[in-house]
Amino acid sequence: MMKIAIKFLRLTLVLAIFASAIFGSWFNLFVAACTLGLTFLPAWLESKYRLVLPLDFEFAIVFFIYASLFLGETHNFYDHFWWWDVLLHVGSAIAFGFIGFLILFILFKADKVNANPFWIAVFSFCFAVSVGAIWEVFEFSMDQLFGFNMQKSGLVDTMWDIIIDSGGALVASVAGYAYMKGSHQSYLAKLVRLFIKSNPNIVK
Repeated sequence: MMKIAIKFLRLTLVLAIFASAIFGSWFNLFVAACTLGLTFLPAWLESKYRLVLPLDFEFAIVFFIYASLFLGETHNFYDHFWWWDVLLHVGSAIAFGFIGFLILFILFKADKVNANPFWIAVFSFCFAVSVGAIWEVFEFSMDQLFGFNMQKSGLVDTMWDIIIDSGGALVASVAGYAYMKGSHQSYLAKLVRLFIKSNPNIVK
């Protein structure tokens, strides 16, 4: 079902590219083309790093890219729904916090790093906030170079985004810390087990 949903999202992007080219909407064409290319990021990661991403992971990545770039920028969801930006930033911060935790957790399990749960949680938090900060630099660059309006209200929008990112990162890092301390009932714990099951050659 999720594979069908991913293919459907890509189909809408292809149609949007053709429609934008016909009507000369070059900004929409650029955004749709970039979004379409980025939806293949999970497949590239799997090939590059010999990973097996669970379908839940792949759909979450594709949907986030679609929701933030295509729906957010092209269809103005950020203006129509005040909570759209908050939802995406919280979700992405939790996701990147989880990725940061997973990176260090894999190294920890492989005995390549010797870190206690607290420092793994700190790394998860810093990783997610750093990615959020890089995204804000990207938004600023697009606005300055191409005249976009990704920052909306400028500095206020940027600071609230970073604050929201920090909150989401904190949720993920606390959940990761709890997992390392033996609490395996959270949704993050289920995702960790799913990833380990899908990649037995990486996580021993």
